Amino acid sequence: MEENDCERFQALLYTCNSTEPIHISNLNHPARQGLALPYVMTRERGEQLVDIAAYCLMPNHLHLLLREIDYGGISSFMQKVGTGYTMFFNKKYERTGALFSGKFKAVHVGSDAHSRRVINYIHANAAELYEPGWKKGMVRNVKKLKNQLLAYPYSSLIDYEGKERPQARILAKDAARELADAVPSFKALLDDARAFYNYEKNTLTELEG
Repeated sequence: MEENDCERFQALLYTCNSTEPIHISNLNHPARQGLALPYVMTRERGEQLVDIAAYCLMPNHLHLLLREIDYGGISSFMQKVGTGYTMFFNKKYERTGALFSGKFKAVHVGSDAHSRRVINYIHANAAELYEPGWKKGMVRNVKKLKNQLLAYPYSSLIDYEGKERPQARILAKDAARELADAVPSFKALLDDARAFYNYEKNTLTELEG
């Protein structure tokens, strides 16, 4: 709904990635009222549940590329993030009940080529906000779209492009480099993202048929 909601989710991506229980004190600055994202990113977390290789937060959904550290780590991490964010959102907006529609959807990434396309699809996802036809190859202004994606603060693309910010601590960049060993050109990023989208769409159609 607003900037603070997105920053809360980023804070949870960092804080919930731990075998330790999460508490509100892990998210709020002791000398201030409410969230201070740079402060949260300095907190020690203990043993982590997953490696987060890439992410993108959208207004009504999100995308994550995760590598499990121990068995069950992805499920535990997603449960902690989902529960923590739902509690925050319901309290803030005075609502009740579930926030997310069902269990998270997981796709296994089984090859280097697949992982590269997944990373690029995640990083291109915010293009939907600026160029709704990008998945079909319809982009009115490629240079403008590139600048918009590089300025989008709720994606890990910024961190891979070298900008220094506290949110970089969310990522396990070493894990991502094992999956995709180079930052692609913007054209390659969009091409890979479209290829992944079309592959997943066609696979789903075949399964449903």
